[in-house]
Amino acid sequence: MLIVSGSPIIGSFDFKTRVDFVRVPGIIKLRSGEYVPLGVHGPIDSTTALRASLIRETALSFAPDLFIVDKEPLGLRGELEGTLSALKARGTRLVLGLRDVLDEPRALAAEWTRKNAVGALENLYDDILVYGLREIHDPLEGLDLPADVTARVRYTGYLRRSLPASGPTHRVPDIGERVLVTAGGGGDGETLIDWVISAYEKSGANLPKALVVPGPFMSADMRQGFEARMARLPVLQSLTFEPRMEHLVAEARAVVCMGGYNTFCEILSFDKRAVLVPRRVPRCEQTIRAQAAKRLRLARWVPEPETGDAAGVRPIVEAIGALDAQPRPSLHAPAGLLDGLENVVAHCRSVLGLSTVMR
Repeated sequence: MLIVSGSPIIGSFDFKTRVDFVRVPGIIKLRSGEYVPLGVHGPIDSTTALRASLIRETALSFAPDLFIVDKEPLGLRGELEGTLSALKARGTRLVLGLRDVLDEPRALAAEWTRKNAVGALENLYDDILVYGLREIHDPLEGLDLPADVTARVRYTGYLRRSLPASGPTHRVPDIGERVLVTAGGGGDGETLIDWVISAYEKSGANLPKALVVPGPFMSADMRQGFEARMARLPVLQSLTFEPRMEHLVAEARAVVCMGGYNTFCEILSFDKRAVLVPRRVPRCEQTIRAQAAKRLRLARWVPEPETGDAAGVRPIVEAIGALDAQPRPSLHAPAGLLDGLENVVAHCRSVLGLSTVMR
């Protein structure tokens, strides 16, 4: 198995035998929705062209039997179109893997029409796997898809996470007493971290201890400002990044997060009480997921504060203070909620002629 990724931290993760990775120049999306190169690779168009070339050469050289694309049918800014067409001509099985939520239906329809993403689903992909449950959300809602495309869609359930064999890089001896506050990658997590720190600055005596992990992609200036504020609060501890976040989630008292897909999977997998504070822009993905989690009683949803919000920190103070009284997600989990990994493997084995079928 070969993973092609633009993440600058992919080398920090553990991979099993016969799994390797190739890193291409990274691109990150800002809170404004704008894409910018992570490194010094020139304008975004030049970076995209370089990525497209490297991905194509890697894919054609590796000659995969199965090619799984994450989220964007034609890749970032269309970078995968040439690679997909070339692999299709070779007979490679092409699979699109989608998260449970992409965006608000009307916004998604407009975006995918502009990107010709629906055309890619019609003409290129053999399978569409949704890493979630239809009862929670249909990520393709609002798209006018032909019947033969919808017939290729399979809901797998969420991807269960397990503890890495190696322990965490950073030891937090009292993690079991702390609420874990995580902004995921951190590129768009400033509002959450600022709100939580403000809550502790005003009501810290009434709240449990917390471990705040801003994420590796938060700007250095922003992170340093948060760290200076947290240094004045004995109940807060800060950690920029942990490559084995599963350990922190599993051991923490509870979790406060934005509700991105990966963190949501970890919350469900380790059966953690959680408060979701989804971002408002540039997509509604996290809000839709948080609303569904609240409806199914899997987590608590607290809307992100607006500028000048008169309620101040009260909503997040109340939510953190009530975490211990929340039910764990397993008490209300729908059937098959965390069967995603097994179902993805079973489907891939089936289409490759290796026996076993999807549940």
